Amino acid sequence: MAFIYPWFLVGLAAVAIPIAIHLFELRRPQRVLFSNVEFIREVRLVTARQRRLKHWLVLLCRIGLVGFLTLLFAQPFIPAPQGEDQAGVVEVLLDDTPSMMQLAAQAEGSLLDYAVQQATELPLAFPTTTRYLLLPELRKPLSSAEYRNAVNQIQIDGQKGNLLGLLASTQQTSQQGKSPLFIFSDFQKKDFSARAFAELDTTRQMFMVPLVGQRKANVFVDSVWVNDAFIRLNTDVDLNIRLRNGGTLDVAECQAKLFIGKQQVAVFRGKVLAQQATTTRVRVRLAETGVQACHVEIDDFPVDFDNTYFFTLQPASQISVVEVAADDQLKRLYGNEPLFTYQQVGPQTTDYRTLAQANLIILREASALSVGMQQNLRNAVQQGATLVVVPSALNNNRGEYATFFRELGIGPLQWLQQPSAGPVLQEVAMPSTQNTFFRDVFAGINRQAAMPKAAPVLRWARSGTEVLRMRGGEEYLAGFSSGLGTVYVFAAPFSVPYSDFTQHALFVPVMYRLAMLSYQQEQQPAYRLNQQSIALRLPKGLDGEEGEAVYRLIQDSLVFIPAQRRQGGVLYLDVPLGMQKPGFYTLQHNGQTLATLAFNFDKHESDLRSYTVAELKQLIGPNRPNVHVYETGEGQTVAARYKATRVGVSLWRYCLWGALACLLLEGILLRWKRRAVPEVESLAA
Repeated sequence: MAFIYPWFLVGLAAVAIPIAIHLFELRRPQRVLFSNVEFIREVRLVTARQRRLKHWLVLLCRIGLVGFLTLLFAQPFIPAPQGEDQAGVVEVLLDDTPSMMQLAAQAEGSLLDYAVQQATELPLAFPTTTRYLLLPELRKPLSSAEYRNAVNQIQIDGQKGNLLGLLASTQQTSQQGKSPLFIFSDFQKKDFSARAFAELDTTRQMFMVPLVGQRKANVFVDSVWVNDAFIRLNTDVDLNIRLRNGGTLDVAECQAKLFIGKQQVAVFRGKVLAQQATTTRVRVRLAETGVQACHVEIDDFPVDFDNTYFFTLQPASQISVVEVAADDQLKRLYGNEPLFTYQQVGPQTTDYRTLAQANLIILREASALSVGMQQNLRNAVQQGATLVVVPSALNNNRGEYATFFRELGIGPLQWLQQPSAGPVLQEVAMPSTQNTFFRDVFAGINRQAAMPKAAPVLRWARSGTEVLRMRGGEEYLAGFSSGLGTVYVFAAPFSVPYSDFTQHALFVPVMYRLAMLSYQQEQQPAYRLNQQSIALRLPKGLDGEEGEAVYRLIQDSLVFIPAQRRQGGVLYLDVPLGMQKPGFYTLQHNGQTLATLAFNFDKHESDLRSYTVAELKQLIGPNRPNVHVYETGEGQTVAARYKATRVGVSLWRYCLWGALACLLLEGILLRWKRRAVPEVESLAA
């Protein structure tokens, strides 16, 4: 047996006090002689031996009371075989990710409530001088009272990453491996594996507390998407909704409702098997311009933190097409389609504002490229525009084209010499059906149909994304990434006699496809709360604004100012700390609403598969003696389990019970009195 505070044992000297009192009360009585003994009767009441026994019992009770009180303050314990961790700081990692909202199997309430209950009792296993680090938020050592208060204030945080990332972050704040680390988590299988142990410190003591949830189903929205990137106003569009069951039980019938704004537009039911997904296609129509706030509600209980999935839909805006050429040859192509806005400018123009606003710029057979035109075309591509270059057959501008292509990052060009008799047309090869550029273009078309012909005038060295190829193997149309945009290059002019491409049936779908690929959504339908940052394409014309340069994210009365930077036409925002609630957030700048953004919990949090105690021990293996797994429940807390295995068996409670028993026994002895039974002896006459 050992003592936590052995200096309190000096209090055993107080045993002399009841002994002195006992000796004072048991002084030898004096004999008093009476001269008249006629009236004295011989009455036998209590013998001196009985009185002496009672006094000895009271003395023993008082000595026991003093002794037990002294031991109570000294706090005796039986040391454990494993020994006690002598670190003055204890680190606690409490998982507060959304998956901890599921109901606990060991107790009432959620796993987070149960983890908080277990964590608040942890100071009972350590001396009062121990300090606590609550990771990863609080890096300041806390006292026992401060630690309990901080633990009770923990709430679900949708911004937290997986457990593996949290464990890695704790190594940066650890006390050189001396501090024991307690981990309270559900240990989801999605983010915790044997690979996680290879990156952990092997010198520090880790105590893993797996919290087991109830076996149940959990249906959530895995993803939402549309087949066509162009959502037209007042036009039916197919919306795909994928439901997934992240639980361990099947769901025979799950009901889901689709809302656009505040109006319910669809409801559907379906069977979702455990760890399986099902996709439902719903036809919707957007009747209003601008971003539409949408959400899907699922009737799924008791796990309901992921029952609502927020996303946005927006009708596609018109695609701005600018043709830089001597004439408006492509006006009939784009001008008759309401999806496009068409404008033609000459190669010698000095008004470059239309280039900055364009989605698609077609540089068609320009006879000259001024320095200003090259610079503005390059700036437009760097900011995300798509540039289509149709080369000129003239020889006097090849140096300008070479410089321009080099600045775009396409590399050196090789100009092909044409025969004196005129260009020789070659047939373009039939494109592959696997090419995503021609998706749905050749449906039902005869693969043996005649293809257009062209006489290439240039060849490029850089390999790009091939769109069309000549039968001889040379590329006819290829795409190259440049900055945030894309450059497509034709190998031959459109004009006769270098090509008959403009007269072929393939011309219209190719040019339309180039225009549609130039369209870029300003935002994604939905984001995750635990994303590090998001990128938003600013609306055209916002680059030159004046005034406040701060962007804010606002939800109801909450205002967040995220870390932000602008690069070209793209705004990069870091998801601010404290933005923990899923829903819609408006992006405002100078009091103007620029976008409505939808944020959700990470869908991986909805996968409730977790390691059991046995699986976790098997995963750890025998080669990591510093990692311990504590099983909760069965009437034993984590603090009690730790004290039994690391500190020892505490005996102070038994000392308290012994002191109370001595006090009670003393009171009984002092109050109990034996009734006197007189015995009268007969006297002889």
